[in-house]
Amino acid sequence: MNTVNNTVKASSLPQNRSTSLLTDKYELTMLQAALRDGTAHRACAFEVFSRRLPNERRYGVVAGTARVLHAVQDFVFTDAQLATLDFLDEETLEYLRNYRFTGQIDGYREGELYFPYSPLLTVRGTFAECVILETVILSIMNSDSAVASAAARMVTAADGRPIIEMGSRRTHEYAAVTASRAAYLAGFEATSNLEAAHRYGIPASGTSAHAWTLLHIDEDGTPNEAAAFRSQIESLGIDTTLLVDTYDITKGVETAIEVAGPELGGVRIDSGDLGAVTRRVRKQLDDLGAHNTRIVVSSDLDEFAIAGLRGDPVDAFGVGTSVVTGSGAPTASMVYKLVEVDGHPVSKRSSGKGMTGGAKRALRTYRASGVAVEELVYPFDSPDPEVGHLKSAVLSTPLVRDGEVLDNLPSLHDSRAYLASQLLTLPWEGLALSRDEPSISIRFVGFPAERR
Repeated sequence: MNTVNNTVKASSLPQNRSTSLLTDKYELTMLQAALRDGTAHRACAFEVFSRRLPNERRYGVVAGTARVLHAVQDFVFTDAQLATLDFLDEETLEYLRNYRFTGQIDGYREGELYFPYSPLLTVRGTFAECVILETVILSIMNSDSAVASAAARMVTAADGRPIIEMGSRRTHEYAAVTASRAAYLAGFEATSNLEAAHRYGIPASGTSAHAWTLLHIDEDGTPNEAAAFRSQIESLGIDTTLLVDTYDITKGVETAIEVAGPELGGVRIDSGDLGAVTRRVRKQLDDLGAHNTRIVVSSDLDEFAIAGLRGDPVDAFGVGTSVVTGSGAPTASMVYKLVEVDGHPVSKRSSGKGMTGGAKRALRTYRASGVAVEELVYPFDSPDPEVGHLKSAVLSTPLVRDGEVLDNLPSLHDSRAYLASQLLTLPWEGLALSRDEPSISIRFVGFPAERR
């Protein structure tokens, strides 16, 4: 397996492919107009944030940061691409021909928790070089953060039991790869997707589908479940997991133990009332002496279904559709807004879409017990605010300086461990699956009252 040690070098795209056309046309028409009227080279700051958490969830998970940095590095225009942009004038085409991002990026590290109006990413540079990055940054962060946020809720619901990501067939082929990455970041143990395993060093998992059992029939067409099980064991070993619900589950379990013996690694159930079925199967396995045989369940699971099985004898979960689609929230609803021009704060004030102008940083405060209290957002160039007797941690970290991605940024595996530790800082009610207010509030400090 090719393990990727530096996640910034791992792209969701085929090798040698530019990210520059993963954009919207209006970004380039704005660029052309700005070059004509002289505003293209104004010093600007853009900010990624979300006004609300999807479905009134209690927290969100930042994901995709490493992929964003790679996409910015790959944001260059080839001659073939430029030849298709016939709506642009020569000055704009020449600017794009020489384009390289040379600015600064600061933001929350991957695996960090976020809340409404957390300044997740601050992109500083000229208007021209920053504005054309909007779509590619948002497409990555909205998708990856949606998956990671849903996956983290599932991991909490599983209460320590492993979850395997197996949703590749339910989404776009490249989205499947990045969804696997985001789910692993959030705490999933493995993926069925071999491209994700190869690209990101995620453990791969998989044994057989119902087609394998259905393939094994006698000459007269009679199903031969035992032959399917026997062949799988001969190929994969006794620790494999046998799919026992192709026909009758009780008979399938009986056949599995007859063929494999009581040391069989596991059985998987993909249908039925999983709570009732797993209780019956556990008793049957124990009665057959297979006390250590694991029970793995799948079948359209989401965080609520997983939580509902908390008291049942399930050893592992397989989750597909719900995780790769964000479990009902396929986007994190993040936006990329201009917040500062030549040192002056600017902000949108339209109804329902108000915001605070100015480039920002943030820190989070904690009680002595380690439980998070609130998030403080303050002007980018201001000193850290006083937090009294509370402990604090700065959330905004340098990611890119003068167009160069900084060395020693955390790996995917580091970020995975970090997220697990951060979830433990939430107030206990902040991990609830029910709809409610964000578990941590945001407070703006150091800004004029009219701009908050």
